[in-house]
Amino acid sequence: MSTNANLQYRTEPTTADAFAIEKLVAETGFFTTEEVAIARELVDERLEKGAASGYEFLLADLYGSLVGYSCYGHIAGTDHSYDLYWIAVSPQQQRSGIGRKILAETEAVIARSTNARIYIETSGKPQYQPTQAFYEKNGYVLEARLVDFYRVDDDKLIYVKAIKQSHHE
Repeated sequence: MSTNANLQYRTEPTTADAFAIEKLVAETGFFTTEEVAIARELVDERLEKGAASGYEFLLADLYGSLVGYSCYGHIAGTDHSYDLYWIAVSPQQQRSGIGRKILAETEAVIARSTNARIYIETSGKPQYQPTQAFYEKNGYVLEARLVDFYRVDDDKLIYVKAIKQSHHE
């Protein structure tokens, strides 16, 4: 268990972050080559289009190095629904509480502007049971299971959590 009192948050990714996120996501061992490429593409799109990309980032640095991040965005055509596209923590920092802190800070950023429902999709494969338990421990409820969505025996699980708007920064 590491202490993370020196955790610093940023909301604007840099070109260096694109590579760091690609590396971090690959190192977790949870994602396919295609998924790693998608994580990188979302950063590149944010760098190219800015806020118009629809992708928001919360980057967590520890002692000046990226150790985790979230990527989220408002779901077009909805009043107050958000997707949490990615949340990942470097393998060296997993189980240290950083993922929980990134998730809580992401929720707080969203809550500054609206009441919201945050949706998270994940795999139903046994490898993802710790991920599912993480979401449940942090107040997310399994809303739907789409059988064989990603591939045979790989269901898509959709979790949701309602958050209330906070009126202070």
